[in-house]
Amino acid sequence: MERRRVVITGLGVISPVGNSVDEAWESVKNGKCGIDTISLFDPSRLPVKIAAEVKDFDVTRYGIEKGVVRKMARFSKFCLAASAQAVADAGYTKETLQKERNGVLVGCCLGGMDAAGEGFQKVCDPEAGPLRMPPLTTPLMITNEAAANVNIYYGIQGFSWALGTACASGTDALGLASDMIRAGRCDVCIAGGTEAAITEFSVASFVKLQALASKFNDEPKKASRPFDKDRDGFVLGEGSAMFVLEELEHAKARGAKIYAEVAGYGASCDGFNITAPLKDGSGAALAVKEALRDAGVQPDAVQYYNAHGTSTHANDVGETNMLKSVFGDYAKKLHISSTKSMTGHLVGAAGAIEALFCVKAMQDGFVPPTINIENQDIEGGCDLNYTPNVGVKADITVAASASLGFGGHNGCIILKKYN
Repeated sequence: MERRRVVITGLGVISPVGNSVDEAWESVKNGKCGIDTISLFDPSRLPVKIAAEVKDFDVTRYGIEKGVVRKMARFSKFCLAASAQAVADAGYTKETLQKERNGVLVGCCLGGMDAAGEGFQKVCDPEAGPLRMPPLTTPLMITNEAAANVNIYYGIQGFSWALGTACASGTDALGLASDMIRAGRCDVCIAGGTEAAITEFSVASFVKLQALASKFNDEPKKASRPFDKDRDGFVLGEGSAMFVLEELEHAKARGAKIYAEVAGYGASCDGFNITAPLKDGSGAALAVKEALRDAGVQPDAVQYYNAHGTSTHANDVGETNMLKSVFGDYAKKLHISSTKSMTGHLVGAAGAIEALFCVKAMQDGFVPPTINIENQDIEGGCDLNYTPNVGVKADITVAASASLGFGGHNGCIILKKYN
């Protein structure tokens, strides 16, 4: 029996570099950075004062009434807006989508940190106290609410899942959604990732881990510098990228436009440390090798790899070692870039937005750059071609995107250009 094939028929994004697919893609193509001084809270008490915030977000732009999102946390609002873009892009309406065998699967790591923070403030305020906590604190902050709100808005009664594998959440959500379609559990799935964790509590938590960039507060757009010798941590970002995934014959039968095929998926765990990756990248290599096997492609068939590329010392070296392990000598010829240099790290949504950029890279035949590589850390082991500072044209028929999360969670998807 021939395996069911999964294709992408709809795209949507809310991000620090643009709140539509075209706007976000044009930004990263041209090296435009979305990192700036934090405006969502007063960062004066912290040594890190920068983040990649979503700007000029207006939910009504996507046909959603403001009243619909009144009882949603920021991460759910982003997810619904990105989903609305993807659904419309795929040619669906609420009525037609409800008739399908469908589901929703959203990767999210931290959830409604804005709602949790507001609740904590009430608890700690001696003039308020715990009984003055907003009554919707729980449904606003729990990670499943983004997926649930998409189901509620569209009246979708298929499965509704939230997947939390730290920074690999978005990639794993796309992979699992593809597996559900392959298995015949559904024909259509709205899938991707979302995150909105730029709060004082969240930033302080990452500061205590010494994970965030802190040397570039006065030059925010230079702060995220994957594979550069002067990197000193990642920059926290926010946003959502959502897809409509569909079984190939089902998509063809309704005359849908097809962006790309989700050809393979692999996952693994380092089984090593709650925050640090294996230095040799061997855990992540297992996920990438499995994704390649699942897609039925050889390593040298991949033209573009969108790196996890966080701009931390540990990740960038370990990921480079992983690429050398998987791709061998071909790793030197592989087009690589980290779009986190422009978007910041969207945590649970990172893998989803990076998969979206892979789709656009194949569509346009263009490799986006890794900006801020001013002094590539060759001596430190980062000695591959990361497309420094300026993007390049390339014929891309197969692209890979991997995400490597806290706890050692690794996920990789292989995307093919659809002919």
